[in-house]
Amino acid sequence: MRASIIRRSGVLASLRSGCHTFFFSSSIFPDTAAAADGQSSKPLSMAEYLVRSWGLSAAEASKVSKLSRGKSTQKADVVLNFLRSEGFEDSYIKKIVVLSPDFIVYDVKNNLAPKLRSFVDMGFSKSDIIEIIASNPSILTGNLKRSILPKLEIWESLFGSRELLVKIVKKNRWCLRYSLEKRIFPNLKFLREELGISEDRVSRAARHHPGFVGQKPESLHVLVDRADEMGIPRLSPLYLWALYILQTVSKEKVEAKRTYELRKKMHFYVEEVGCTPPLIAKNPSLLGFSLKKRMIPRFRVVEMLKSKRLWTVKCKFTTLLAFSDKKFVEKFVIPYKEEVPEVVKILEGQEGILLALHSG
Repeated sequence: MRASIIRRSGVLASLRSGCHTFFFSSSIFPDTAAAADGQSSKPLSMAEYLVRSWGLSAAEASKVSKLSRGKSTQKADVVLNFLRSEGFEDSYIKKIVVLSPDFIVYDVKNNLAPKLRSFVDMGFSKSDIIEIIASNPSILTGNLKRSILPKLEIWESLFGSRELLVKIVKKNRWCLRYSLEKRIFPNLKFLREELGISEDRVSRAARHHPGFVGQKPESLHVLVDRADEMGIPRLSPLYLWALYILQTVSKEKVEAKRTYELRKKMHFYVEEVGCTPPLIAKNPSLLGFSLKKRMIPRFRVVEMLKSKRLWTVKCKFTTLLAFSDKKFVEKFVIPYKEEVPEVVKILEGQEGILLALHSG
C-alpha cells in the first residue's frame, strides 16, 4: 500500500510541475482499484484492466489492447481520471477509446490539457468540447492550432452558427479530417468562382452534406461533367442537390436507370399512343417528359374524353404534352369537370395540376 501511495504521489507531482492550468481542473487521481498492489499477486492484463476500469466489454477491450501502443495501466489511469475530472461521462470515455485506442497513452500534461485549453480559448463551452472530442478523439493527435482549429472556424462559417457546428461535427466526424488546402479551399473556390454558386447555396449544401464539400476536387469536377452531359442547368436552384445525388450513385447505375426509363417511355409512345419510332427520333424532346406525372395522366384524360364523345380537338397528343399545367387544365379539365368528374380524379396527387385547377 505504501508503494502504491508513493507511486501515485510521483505521478501527480510530475504532472503538476510546470503546468498549473489544465483544461478545467488540475485534479488527476489514478484508479485505486487498478493500482492497488495488494489486491492480487498477478497484475492485470491490459484487456482485463480496460474491462474493469474503463468499462469496456471483453470484445472491445481485446480489440483496443491489440490496436493500442499502451502497455502501462498506470499511464492509462492518468488519462482516464483526467477525463473524468474534466466532466467526461463514462459512456463518452468508452466511445473515445474504442474510436481511438491510442488515447490511453496520450500525454496529459503536454497533449490533452493544452489542446483542450485551446478549445476553451476559442470560446467553446465545456459541453461542446466534450461532444466534439467524444465524436472525434483522433483530432487531438494532430496540430490543433495549425489544423483542427482553422477547420472548425471554416466549418462554422459555412454552417452559420456554433450550435450547428457542434451538432454536425458530432454526426460527421470526417469533417475535421478533410484537408483545408487540398480539398475544402479548392472545392469552395470552384463552386463559387467557376460554377457561380452563391454563398448561401454553398452553405446549405455544406450543412446537409459536409462530405460533398470535403471530397477530392477531381471527384467534384467529374460530377460536374456528368451533370453537364445530362443537361442539368448550372443555374438551377437544384443543381447542387443534383450533384450530390450523382455523388451517391455511380455513373453505371445512372445510365442503367436512364436506359430503363427510356425503354418504358418508348414502349408507351409506340404501344399506347401509337407513335412510330421515326417520329420519336425526330422529336427527342418527347423523351424528356415525365412518364408518371405528365405522359400517362394526360393520355388517360384524352382517352376518357374520347370515350364520352367529348373530344373535338384535332391536334396530336404529343403536342398536348408541351402544354403547361395551367393551359392543359383550362382546355381539357375545367370545361368537363362537372360532366366528367373522372378527369379530375385522374390528375389527383399532382401538385402543379391541382394548383392550376383551383386557380381556374
